[in-house]
Amino acid sequence: MVTFCYRTLKTLQQLLITITHHSYSSLLTQKSQVIVVGAGPAGITLALLLAKQGIIVKLVEASRTFRRTFRGEGLMPSGLNALEQMGFSSILDRIPHRPLDAWKFLIDGRLLFQVKEPIELGGKPCTLVSQPALLEALVEEAIALPNFELLQGTPVQELVREGERVSGVRVGGDRTLTADLVIGTDGRNSLLRQKANLPLEQQSKTFDILWFKLADSPQFEAENVFYSIVQGQHAFGLFRSSEGNLQVGWALRDKTSDWKQVNWAEQLASASPLWLANHFRTHADTLEHPVFLSIVVGHCPRWSVPGLLLLGDAAHPMSPIRAQGINMALRDVIVAANHLISPLRQGEQASIDRAIAQVQEERSPEILRVQQLQVEEAAQADKLSNSALLRWGVSQFAPLLKYPVRWSWLRRQRQLRQGIAPIQLDNVK
Repeated sequence: MVTFCYRTLKTLQQLLITITHHSYSSLLTQKSQVIVVGAGPAGITLALLLAKQGIIVKLVEASRTFRRTFRGEGLMPSGLNALEQMGFSSILDRIPHRPLDAWKFLIDGRLLFQVKEPIELGGKPCTLVSQPALLEALVEEAIALPNFELLQGTPVQELVREGERVSGVRVGGDRTLTADLVIGTDGRNSLLRQKANLPLEQQSKTFDILWFKLADSPQFEAENVFYSIVQGQHAFGLFRSSEGNLQVGWALRDKTSDWKQVNWAEQLASASPLWLANHFRTHADTLEHPVFLSIVVGHCPRWSVPGLLLLGDAAHPMSPIRAQGINMALRDVIVAANHLISPLRQGEQASIDRAIAQVQEERSPEILRVQQLQVEEAAQADKLSNSALLRWGVSQFAPLLKYPVRWSWLRRQRQLRQGIAPIQLDNVK
């Protein structure tokens, strides 16, 4: 009798283990509610936000690492506010970051004007953050959730459709992942945008960018300043990154020049004030070979097709001026979450497709206005670069012109920093 009871208990225990294992395996293999393609700021924050609401999410990223050579570092007050609303702002305390103290604008060796941070009374200062560290910290939170899965080093090859509706993606090894909704946050050269035949209306561009890194300067220890420097026809921006090196963005307007053959330490020094010129020459051996960034700016007339939504640079690649890419992407995430969480919980395809159209309807006006402000900002630099007489006049009369020029710059910055319309995350349990 004892033997019988023991065997019975063992059989029940094994059956329970089998049932539990089967249930867990089913959870891992069941159809996802959402597949997010692209683990940049928009992709990771949206995936984490949805997963925290109990939605089953797969995040698919082609790269094996977040440590890319170039990633935008500037969080404007709008981006900081978006992270705070999502409950992620405390992550900044655990990763390299540093607020800016001021902006300075120099033309032909003379200070035109300067502005202290924060610009707004009682506001948040623009903050430089290590984006790779931010992404890694967000993923660390996400992978602790049972309904989140990260597929890294997994490039998407094709969209999968059921009739006219996108129902998933095909990845390496001819593996198919299915979902109620696919969200493309795969950047300015979005593969999903191309595969969905969603055209991108591009703005004409006047420059590309060469991106440099070099050793830090003691000049930035006491005050972290973003410098905008115009010298002759040359223009570049300079700042100290959150990870403790100097970064330079050089506007490359001459498409015919062989920039690979240029002595860049000397070129940068010749366009700089004396203290900076000495730094470029003294630390020439630390100046890394520049990364060429081809600037793509535009807007998709349609951000979606049934079953697929584009966000961030995939839907509206931004100019690098005033770091709007990451900040607009984070605001996209808040609006997307507001519209998508309820339909995704219900699982009704028609409701999901109506919701993705509403995301674009709400976000497009701000995106188009911010891109226009970026155009106006770039136009000022173009005028100075193209007219020696104008540069001479601005340089010579800088003490008289600094107040109206500063006022004009500040007028544009308020919307670039805060966003055009208030955005509030309101659809979270």
